[in-house]
Amino acid sequence: MGHAQYDPATHRRPVWNAGKTVGTKRPLTQKQIWAVRFFLDREGRLRDRALFDLAIDSKLRGCDLVKIKIGDLVSGPDIRTRAIVMQQKTGRPVQFELTADVRASLLAWLERRGGTVHDYAFPSRVDYAGHLSTRQYARLVDEWVDAVGLRRAEYGTHSLRRTKASMIYKATGNLRAIQILLGHTKIENTVRYLGVDIEDALVLAERTEI
Repeated sequence: MGHAQYDPATHRRPVWNAGKTVGTKRPLTQKQIWAVRFFLDREGRLRDRALFDLAIDSKLRGCDLVKIKIGDLVSGPDIRTRAIVMQQKTGRPVQFELTADVRASLLAWLERRGGTVHDYAFPSRVDYAGHLSTRQYARLVDEWVDAVGLRRAEYGTHSLRRTKASMIYKATGNLRAIQILLGHTKIENTVRYLGVDIEDALVLAERTEI
């Protein structure tokens, strides 16, 4: 239901994006990743370190990341080297790797967290049987980037999703691989998501000799 044009409240209602930077969020650099990790380790924040590391490695959207269960990450007493989750947006599975440092931070957190394979890896503060909300995840990311001197307007949860994908793309130029890793249904989405432009395309073409 809309608002009447004569409703004075509608004339004072600000635009939803007023004063905000709208658009693709920047990926983190390797130096910035180390800075965030140093901050979280110094503060003894095991959960946040595990969440940050998993966000980077998994390349998942926030809505999928917060719903990961312990059983998605562990195999017996060990952290999996690869995991697979069903994406909420596409309804398709996506697989991701868990590197050694990330497995270590996850293991440290899950040993403290406890629980069963059916529990969420990152429980809600309000309802321990529920999962961390995407809003709370976004607030945590804001806090992390603040702590290392970055601007909130330029970084967000999608920065963590884009970080490793951007690094892999810069190293290989393989858009198809990035499409698979991000779980995109169309490669055009991957092109837009990474911000690939004509200059990138020309550089890739120049590397290819026939």
